Amino acid sequence: MGKIAPVSAKYIIRVKIHVDGTVEKPDVIGAIFGQTEGLLGTDLELRELQKSGRIGRIEVNLQNKGGKADGEITIPSSMDMAETAIVASAIETIQRIGPCNAKLVIENIEDVRVTKREYVIERAKELLKNMIDKGPDSAELMEELKQTVRGMELVNYGKDKVPAGPNVKDSDDIIVVEGRADVINLLKHGFKNAIGLNGTSVPPTVAELTKTKTTTVFVDGDRGGNLIVRELMAVGDIDFVAMAPSGREVEELTKKEIHKCLRSKIPLDQFKEEMGESSRNGNLHSSKPQRNDRNDDRRPQRQRQQQRKRDIHPEYAKQFKKMLDELIGTRGAYLLDADMNILGKVPTKELKNAIRSLPEINMIVMDGQVTPEMIRFIERSSVNTVVAEGATGTSRRLKILTAADLGSA
Repeated sequence: MGKIAPVSAKYIIRVKIHVDGTVEKPDVIGAIFGQTEGLLGTDLELRELQKSGRIGRIEVNLQNKGGKADGEITIPSSMDMAETAIVASAIETIQRIGPCNAKLVIENIEDVRVTKREYVIERAKELLKNMIDKGPDSAELMEELKQTVRGMELVNYGKDKVPAGPNVKDSDDIIVVEGRADVINLLKHGFKNAIGLNGTSVPPTVAELTKTKTTTVFVDGDRGGNLIVRELMAVGDIDFVAMAPSGREVEELTKKEIHKCLRSKIPLDQFKEEMGESSRNGNLHSSKPQRNDRNDDRRPQRQRQQQRKRDIHPEYAKQFKKMLDELIGTRGAYLLDADMNILGKVPTKELKNAIRSLPEINMIVMDGQVTPEMIRFIERSSVNTVVAEGATGTSRRLKILTAADLGSA
């Protein structure tokens, strides 16, 4: 998955953490999910809450010093007050992180809606006074008030004055959509990092922005959506592509449908490959590729896999080989971002939890064999490269490299 857009949070749970040992961010996140599993029943299961958008991304800030770790955990919640308090209490039951003793204490639960609520009330008073002075009927008054509240966070971004959410400037990730109505719909459902093109041509403001941020293009499920992606590919730097269901528009999607579409986003390389195959079949939206022969279909797949292995940069191969040698016999895995920076090291049995919790993971280097079951799981994430001692399965989307592929790099 590439990275997931933030939920519309009502509360922020702030947790102080102290660990009698040296630990990393993935260790803490793994402990939170692992040690609260089954504690509160299925309705308040943390993984399910995060999937449904009721719990946002868990942030962990740690400082390791003198063999001990201290820091803060923040957990955004869109649940009600009672449910948020119950989940917060469950966090305090965690007593160990990895092999180390730990103590987690809830510092406070912050209501992030207070400031926004005060602004809405004051602004509504102003609007109401102005409208009463002009003598409108009650229906017009309510409609004006609704429109003001809904669009109050919409901004005109950059020199091209394109419609955007308030978080576009500061967020590391952006969602590029077609127009103003799409931005408003995403805003209404809590996605504040969307920016609109205002047509099929790409404004320079948006093109430049895609080169500095992780960019997901979210388009309508029609031929026009494909054209927009192609236009942006020519002038910008896209990372992922998400599409509305066939025949649907982004501006009419529900919150659940938006989450589903963004979770199903695919890397640009995969989109290009699928678009190329569909173009040869004469249908950009065909769900049944035309194949003349099964063996002819499998042969290009093997060739593509071999080509991916040949395409690895020698310097990357050297770094992968070094990491793989360090991991032999440890049953551990390194988690890397797109720039080959190590985000953390986790036991391979905690790999799935780490992938779910850290959408910025781009590459994985792991001890042992990567299995077909693990490949299928990783394919649903933002990871695009897996390096392991060996592999018992293949993938059309992932670049899978083994020790034999790296050779004596």
